[in-house]
Formats: sequence, C-alpha cells, structure tokens
Amino acid sequence: MIQYRAPLADIKFLINDVFDFQNHYQAIPGGEEATPEMVDAILGEAARFSEEVLSPLYQSGDEGCVFNDGDVTTPKGFREAYGQYVEGGWQGMSAPVEYGGQGLPLSLGVIKSEMIGTANWVWGMYPGLSLGAMNTIYMHGSEEQKQTYLVPLTEGRWTGTMCLTEPQCGTDLGQVKTKAVPNGDGSYAITGTKIFISSGEHDLTEQIVHIVLARLPDAPPGTKGISLFIVPKFNVNQDGSLGDRNPVVCGSIEEKMGIHGSSTCVMNFDGAKGFLIGPENKGLMCMFTFMNTARIGTSIQGVGAAELSFQGALPYARERRSMRSLSGTKQPEQIADALIVHPDVRRMLLTQKAIAEGGRAMLYYAAQLADQMMAAHSRDDQAEYDRMDDKLGFLTPVLKAFLTELGYEAANHGVQVYGGHGFIKEWGMEQIIRDTQIAKLYEGTTGVQALDLLGRKVLLGKLKSFNEFHALVKGFIKQHENRAEMKPMIKQLKRYLLRWRLGTLRIAYMARKDRDMVGAASVDYLMFSGYVMMAYFWARMADSAYSALKQQQGDAAFYQTKIHTAEFYFDRLLPRAKGHAKMMVKPAKTLMQIADEHFSF
Repeated sequence: MIQYRAPLADIKFLINDVFDFQNHYQAIPGGEEATPEMVDAILGEAARFSEEVLSPLYQSGDEGCVFNDGDVTTPKGFREAYGQYVEGGWQGMSAPVEYGGQGLPLSLGVIKSEMIGTANWVWGMYPGLSLGAMNTIYMHGSEEQKQTYLVPLTEGRWTGTMCLTEPQCGTDLGQVKTKAVPNGDGSYAITGTKIFISSGEHDLTEQIVHIVLARLPDAPPGTKGISLFIVPKFNVNQDGSLGDRNPVVCGSIEEKMGIHGSSTCVMNFDGAKGFLIGPENKGLMCMFTFMNTARIGTSIQGVGAAELSFQGALPYARERRSMRSLSGTKQPEQIADALIVHPDVRRMLLTQKAIAEGGRAMLYYAAQLADQMMAAHSRDDQAEYDRMDDKLGFLTPVLKAFLTELGYEAANHGVQVYGGHGFIKEWGMEQIIRDTQIAKLYEGTTGVQALDLLGRKVLLGKLKSFNEFHALVKGFIKQHENRAEMKPMIKQLKRYLLRWRLGTLRIAYMARKDRDMVGAASVDYLMFSGYVMMAYFWARMADSAYSALKQQQGDAAFYQTKIHTAEFYFDRLLPRAKGHAKMMVKPAKTLMQIADEHFSF
C-alpha cells in the first residue's frame, strides 16, 4: 500500500526561497496573521491529517459508494475523516472572518488542498467542491444569502456542489434546458436533470447546497440566457435551521472508470425551490468564479498524481532487484542490483519528480496571484482585480490541462517501474491512473482548455496577458543571463521564449485566413506553452538553489538535487516542446480535408 508523506521540504523551499511568501503576505489583507510560526504549524498539522487520516483511506475507498433509493453512503472511514476535518476548522481557513472563516490567505488553502488531494484525491473532492460554492456565493450572493449559506458552508457543516452538465450538453452550456419559474415570493421552481454531479448526494453532512444553472421563462437563447441559482437539499428556515426536504433527488450514481469513492450523481430537480444568485441571465459569468476555482483545484490533481505515483515508485525501485547495472555491478553482495541503478528507470522516476515539483511551483505562483486578486476585491479596487484576474486567467487553462496531462503520464510511469506488479490492484499504482484520467476531462477537456487559452485568452485578448507573462520571463532572463552557473538554462529559456512569441504571431496571422487554424493549433500551443512555463519555474528554482548553496544555508544535498532535477528537465523534458512548436504552426488542411463520410469505409 502506498503511504503518502507530505513533501514539506519542497513546499517550504518554494514558499521561503523561491516565492518569498512572507513578504507577499505582508502586502495582502489577513496576511499579517500568516506568520512563519503560524504557517509552519498549519503545514505540519495538514501534513499529519493527510498522512495519518486520509492516506490510509485511499485504496480502501476504491470500493466505492453505495446507492440506495436516493441515498448515498460513502466508503468506510470517509464520514469520520470529514468529522475530524470540520473539527480542525480546515474548511474555513481561507474564508472571510465575517462569515465564520479564519481569513488566512487563499494560497495557504491551496497548499492544504494539495496535501489532502495527493493523500486522497477522492475524499478531498467532497470539501473541495464546497470551496467553489463558497467562492461563488461570496463573490455574487446577497448579504442574506451569505449569512444563510456561506456561514455553515465555511464551518463545514454543509457542503456544496455545482450543477451544470445535462444529458444533452457538457461544455456547450448554451444548450442547458433546466427551467427556473418564478414562484411569486422571490424564489423559483427549478425543474430539470443534471448529470455528472460530484458530491451531489452523500452522508457526510446534514445539508448540501447546489449551485445550479437554469433558464428563466423569458430568457434569450444560448449562453446569454442562463441564470444561476442556489438550490438547497433542505429548505432553510428563518432561524437558519433545516426545514422540509426540497424536491431535488439523486436518481443514481455513475459507474465510473475511477474515483469510485466520489459520489458522481444524476440529480433530478422537480420544482425544487431555488434562489437567484447574481443578475438574471448572467449565470455563466457568475459560474466562472466557480469554474476557475475548480480548474485550479483540478490542476492540483495533476501535481498530486505525479507526487503520489513517485512516492510509490521510488521505494520499489530501491528495493526490487533485477539484472546488473550496465556500467558494472553496484551491489555485489545481492543477487541482483536494484532497479534504480538502470538509466531508464531513473528516466521515469526523474520525469515524475520533475513534473511534481515543477507543477507545484506553477501552482504556488498562481496561488499568489489569487491572493492578490482577492486582496483587490476586499479593497473594492476593480481595476486591480481585473488585472490580476486576467493574469490568473492566462495561467488557468495551462495549469488545468498541461499539469493533468503530465500528471497522468507520471502515473503511468509509476506502473511501468513496477512492471507486472504495477498492473495488480493490491499495490495501488494502477488506481492512481484510473483516478487521474478524469482530471483531463472534467472542468473542460484538454481541447476545451486549449481553445480557451489560444482563442480567448491570447488571440481575442490581443496578446495582452501573453505579453505580460512574456515580459516576466524576459526580465528573469535579462537579470540572470550573465550568471555563469545559470547560462546553460538561460540560453535555452531565451530561445524557447522567442519561439513562443514567433509561433503565437504566426498562428494569429494564419487564423485570419483560416478560422479552423485556432482549433488545429490549440492543443499543441497549450502544451508548448506549458513546457516553456515550467522551464521558467525550474530556472527560478535552480537560481534559488544556487543562491542557498552559495550562502551555505540549509541542506546542501537538497539544493544540489534540485539543480540536478532542473538540469534533467531542460535536457530531457523541455525538448518535447520542439515537436509541439512545429505542429502548432502547420495549416489545418490535413485535419479538415477528409470528408466526414469518408472517415470509415
């Protein structure tokens, strides 16, 4: 069985050496509470909870949920673990104090969620979905709605969901058919069916608050006619107590490839009482608060899959013996050398390590932007909020798609290290693959994220966000190009950055003549962007490690290993981007020239 251990050394390296979280916290509301002592205490306790409570439930939770006439029972131990989570105050750690939270920076919540999600992604989905509901109500709800729903959600007594997908539509939400008819008392009767609703029904809490997309009777067609509603499982009385059952019922739970312990539900709304959140027909805009939260959360799964599979593969590679090293026997006293002496096994392990640590750096940088965005919101500084939202929005599709694609790859490497034993369920390695596959699908597939990045964020955004990130990397290059030990990495980074700009401009020019060019180029463009972004963050980590070694502080072996992993990334993973660079500027012709009816004869 895989036993998760929180990578605290790497986490502290990022927040202290690379990103200087302490100075960052001094500039945001609530950050002054996040003292070094407080942060260390939070990290330590989150690690303990994840390692001792959640990790042992990961493989047993694969037995799945049980559905019985509308009720769902979660796997053994899930309910008790959730009780400890609530008792520890974890759900409200980064929530506003005025609604029962602790008011700590959002980035601390991301780090907590990474530990929880790596130890047991399936369990973490239950409170994780609530965070999106909480953010949506906080950003768009009325004061009455915040007092009614946000406070118990923050306490963890209630959980939340998002109900978007319907049988006839997934990503294309313009096809939503669920109806919302005014009741005449300020509430609405919600009628329709939603599918793939994570945590739609369960036994962890007394109340579930659904955030639902639906159409008003006079709504215009398409995405311009969608509104957002709060629909509780139980109606809420004036005093905040639970009233009668709302007619929103789980019709069934999906039989899935993975994440069996997560209750993925078909939810039937039969005139259920709901309340409008945000303006009429602006539900899609409000919903993106939820979606962006969920997409950042999903990127954690990519990092977590790489980390957990690496933690499972590394001890096996050290202990399992097979053949002798090609460069000469390494362990003559043993019947054979350990797997870890073989270059190809090291390639797989280092790929997992580089993906996990590089992805973690990308995630923590995005978390800092989210801190700054929320700080602007608290100051009612709309211009700064929009600016930070644009910067984060540029990263979001890359985080979600690139990191989950690479996380899935890393999970496959873990099985490969084990050989035939990796295919056997008892080791737990194949479960990571099954559980991680969904990360590439929900909250928008890789193709959808790629269209969002290239089409909306880059081309329709007139390269504004792209230019800002490009300038950030260019500034780093200029600052370090004369530093002797950094020159090999900086030289490569400079070359790939130039290729990124030229490729972007070339695609923009080609798309003027052929609109299909955007769809044809988008996935390769996103993957190329991801590799270059990760290279930038690996260069930053190498720079911090070199500085620490020069100052003779901390564990020299840790910093040297960090540099060696960065060198591996630049030598073995970054060159993959060249293929994507070539493909992303190829005309759409070879994709579009075969007639639909000629795909099969």
